[in-house]
Amino acid sequence: MILFPAIDLKDGQCVRLKLGDMEQATVFSDSPPAQARSFEDQGFEYLHVVDLNGAFAGESVNGAAVESIVHAVKVPVQLGGGIRTLAHVESWLGKGLARVILGTVAVRDPALVREAARKFPGRVAVGIDARGGKVAVEGWAETSELRAAELAQRFEGAGVSAIIYTDIDRDGILAGINWEATLALARAVSIPVIASGGLASMDDIRMMTRPEMQVLEGAISGRALYDGRIDSREAIALLKGIPA
Repeated sequence: MILFPAIDLKDGQCVRLKLGDMEQATVFSDSPPAQARSFEDQGFEYLHVVDLNGAFAGESVNGAAVESIVHAVKVPVQLGGGIRTLAHVESWLGKGLARVILGTVAVRDPALVREAARKFPGRVAVGIDARGGKVAVEGWAETSELRAAELAQRFEGAGVSAIIYTDIDRDGILAGINWEATLALARAVSIPVIASGGLASMDDIRMMTRPEMQVLEGAISGRALYDGRIDSREAIALLKGIPA
């Protein structure tokens, strides 16, 4: 079970949004590489990075910040936001990313996702962001009629390495992860699922150690890590089954 610390980039800074609203951004660091190194020093083994501006623009906007993160740490880094073409995928993987996350394009052009997953096995994930159970795209600005499980099932057998499932209605407000919806999605597909959106406290970390949660690959934490609601070292030890 992996706990992924989130680095969300807006205008070159590390921020957290509330309910996916770009106008409700709290800046936590103006040095993305320093933040990445801090997470690595705390013992995290995988970083989750999102180019928020890129998600709206449909292309990389915080590319320099992302590259500075990749160069600053030895742990693998996955990136989502604004990756919409096979050229984008190839370019980012060539710059040292371990994995790219395809969101909007998974709805708009699923064939491209399948092609990317075939060309880069193990290095392409799908981001499914849902509002009220329905998939949102274009940086969460638009909600489709597609349900999360329906989208996920389109990629069965395609070689997609993981699905990152975010409940937008809980993102950034410390309401706790929507475990019911996340587990339902994980049971609906054979692709590993990573929970995202709302991880709030050590109670959520303890929840992740329960037997029924082992169907998940892990979870992403943002605000709760930044404001100290989650003790990183204690959380990592719990998830690894290391006695306190």
